[in-house]
Amino acid sequence: MQTQTTARPRSPLFLLAMLVTLAISCRATPAEAAGKDYAQERGTFKTKLLRRGPSPQEGEVGLKPRGANVVTYRSGDLELTAFVSPVPQDGKKHPAVLFLHGGFAFGGDDWEMTAPLREAGFVVMMPLLRGENGQPGTFSFFYDEVDDVLAAADALARLPGVDASHLYVSGHSVGGTLALLAAQTSRAFRAATSLSGSPDQKGFIVGREDIVPFAVTDAREITMRSPGAFATSFKCPTRLFFGTEEPYFSAESQKTAQRAKKAGLDVQAKSVPGDHFSAVPEALQQSIAFFRAN
Repeated sequence: MQTQTTARPRSPLFLLAMLVTLAISCRATPAEAAGKDYAQERGTFKTKLLRRGPSPQEGEVGLKPRGANVVTYRSGDLELTAFVSPVPQDGKKHPAVLFLHGGFAFGGDDWEMTAPLREAGFVVMMPLLRGENGQPGTFSFFYDEVDDVLAAADALARLPGVDASHLYVSGHSVGGTLALLAAQTSRAFRAATSLSGSPDQKGFIVGREDIVPFAVTDAREITMRSPGAFATSFKCPTRLFFGTEEPYFSAESQKTAQRAKKAGLDVQAKSVPGDHFSAVPEALQQSIAFFRAN
């Protein structure tokens, strides 16, 4: 793989479109699957894609962040790439965080975002998902990608020197949404955090129908991609962080946390100072404290 040492900036138009459409999410919520377990629902649901292809966001092929090791992991019949920070070979077991990047493609700036986690002593893995950055597989918009996340978690847990009993999941933006869905699907994680993830995909889709590979009129397809619809399914303590300048996340994040708490789950929505990006450092520091406490 080609070594890349500089961060690749996000497409401003792509990110702006994502943020604008996310702002609509507080106006419309997908049908709630009251009392239903997300993992069980995934076992009986199969997404119906109207078109098959790669991620809608262009991503550089062969990108390798500085200081990361390249590993492969299998998700079904796909062989995918992930980046992992060096695991100390000191004979001890170390806690690890599966961190999911924002957007629908990986960039060097995503890896730099995880620096606080690595400096805090966590082994960090960041997987590339199906259809991203030249990876095989078909982009499905927050659904089959969850299988990749769980497969990457399994690969991380099996690395020599990683403490599988102290495995955590986190992510930013798109990755934050996937972190929530993963925490609702698997008991592999000791705790989970979402940094500006979207609990509701109905609002996300508005104005971005061109990137959605399934029928946007199919409410079930949308519900199966919306963590807020399965708020009672979290299988580990979870925190939903959002910036004080992100009002479009506030209502749905708090609603999700309230429904989970009512069911007796340790789930909270917490605002931190800043916007979609400037809120990340504080959210990461709070994530670190949260992970250390669990």
